[in-house]
Amino acid sequence: QVQLVESGGGLVQPGGSLRLSCAASGFTLSSYAMRWFRQAPGKERELVAAITSAGDSTTYADSVKGRFTISRDNAKNTVYLQMNNLKLEDTAVYYCTARRRDLTYWGQGTQVTVSS
Repeated sequence: QVQLVESGGGLVQPGGSLRLSCAASGFTLSSYAMRWFRQAPGKERELVAAITSAGDSTTYADSVKGRFTISRDNAKNTVYLQMNNLKLEDTAVYYCTARRRDLTYWGQGTQVTVSS
């Protein structure tokens, strides 16, 4: 069964850090480009970060540049999103996706809440 499972979300104070993980099962991540999206209540879904299948190129939304880092460990079939200096506006459900050609898998999402 093909599955992406996100974990690592939670409640954190402004300025804090979290590391999200996205573990794949039923397929091998190494040939897929990976992305993290987020969606806050009442807002459109936003692409946060992306990484190529080889891990040699990354892109970030302007809103998270310098604070978030996407990485992957193909040996562990897992992708990560390190989030530092979190802000109130980072509160959202975070989703990871795996994409290859016209095939995209989505995870179920993990909630990140930044609040004082």
